Amino acid sequence: MQTKTRSRGSLRLTRRGRLVLLTAGVLVTAAVVAVFALLPEERERPTRLTVVEGWRAGQVYAAVDKALGEESGTTKKAARTARLKLPSEAEGNPEGYLFPATYPLDKDTTPASLLSYMVNTAEERLGGDQLTAGAERNAVNLYQTVTIASMVQAEAAGAADMGKVARVIYNRLDHGLPLQMDSTLNYALGRSVLDTTHRDTRIKSRYNTYARMGLPPTPIGNPGSQAMAAALNPPSGDWLYFVTVKDGDTRFTADYREQRRNVAEFNRNRKAARERGSEAEG
Repeated sequence: MQTKTRSRGSLRLTRRGRLVLLTAGVLVTAAVVAVFALLPEERERPTRLTVVEGWRAGQVYAAVDKALGEESGTTKKAARTARLKLPSEAEGNPEGYLFPATYPLDKDTTPASLLSYMVNTAEERLGGDQLTAGAERNAVNLYQTVTIASMVQAEAAGAADMGKVARVIYNRLDHGLPLQMDSTLNYALGRSVLDTTHRDTRIKSRYNTYARMGLPPTPIGNPGSQAMAAALNPPSGDWLYFVTVKDGDTRFTADYREQRRNVAEFNRNRKAARERGSEAEG
């Protein structure tokens, strides 16, 4: 018996069928495009990393993780096992020896190799006989000088004040006075603020230079060349106190009553600045 059914190979789509197939194809194509749009873009790896003067080790670790595309915390872990060439006084802690500079990066750079590069650079810049002799003139060793330089870096409002800040530190040590540096409290509390409360000065920490005599146990950041030079060769002076009353106006004195007046002016300026900020937000 004859049939009029076409063979499968010669079947034709109806107009409706062609429309359904075309629509399905468009939807599939759109889905593929959407998937690719959702995929993260290839991030070009930077070719260098700049370590900023005064950065703490934690900030350096975070910057290295980001630059090398590593998971957060990778560089901090690497610092413990990288066998960095640190002075014995550091006891394996690279704080103060991650030298501020711009470092090249390539496909072979690892967190451990980059940290080693920084520490080796610090050794070249900070480890000469001339620097050791300079430290001895101030009755401290080189590691203690790096610690002082880290405080100078954190406390000084600018390069012009660094030498005087260093002199205040040495004078207070010589007079048997606690250093009372807000920068060391900030380091202990993991912050960077201008205002320090009485409660802050009572925290239990080896970095609390209000409650403990002498230098903190380690540097509190990674000082640059200018801060290190100030710590090695501070100018002569009898200053025991300083406060930055406002931008560009840091006052040094040996008179406690004058210091109290300067601090009172600082507090008034801070209060006025906060009130202006509140008005602007309102």
